[in-house]
Amino acid sequence: MPLLPQLDIILASASPRREELLTLIVKDFRIIPSEFDESLVPVELGMKEHVAYCALMKAQDVAQKYPDSLVIGADTIVAIDNAILGKPSDAADAIQMLKRLTGRTHQVYTGIAVIKYDIERSAVECTDVTFRELDDDIIARYVATGEPMDKAGAYAIQGRGAILVKSICGCYSNVVGLPVYLLSTILEEFGVKLLGDVRVQKR
Repeated sequence: MPLLPQLDIILASASPRREELLTLIVKDFRIIPSEFDESLVPVELGMKEHVAYCALMKAQDVAQKYPDSLVIGADTIVAIDNAILGKPSDAADAIQMLKRLTGRTHQVYTGIAVIKYDIERSAVECTDVTFRELDDDIIARYVATGEPMDKAGAYAIQGRGAILVKSICGCYSNVVGLPVYLLSTILEEFGVKLLGDVRVQKR
């Protein structure tokens, strides 16, 4: 019996956190970051619609260049008071974000889109994250580590920012940037064999 060709899987993201999480479940994939311009996202979209739209646009951007591959797109935002907290522009911005989150519960949304040929599947995961009460000193010391500077919401739950988080309700890996369980259920619909030895290829 002839061997079936191996499915070419592409992660349309440059995020090292998403790469690390995807290696937990997928044996072999390539990383080809999307060039989708997020400034083009319609401003009237709600939080779930925002991440779903961005994830789909990222996946479509790469899928049109690699039509024979299975492409995974993802987008994550941190939201509080119906406002999106992106990556801080500088240390002062990071401090203001953390002061806004202190002692409160906010939401982390991730949109997932998977495309293979003309079939598209998408879903959104939401996790509630509650911060401990933070004083100015611990905020300043955390920002001084540099960790918040490339993180949405100015913190990394998988890093030193773990000490800022009192509790979460929902999917932990979603807060890191890729809801592994949700993605695994979608990949299974496409017949992807999960949990093999990992081989990652950069573009």
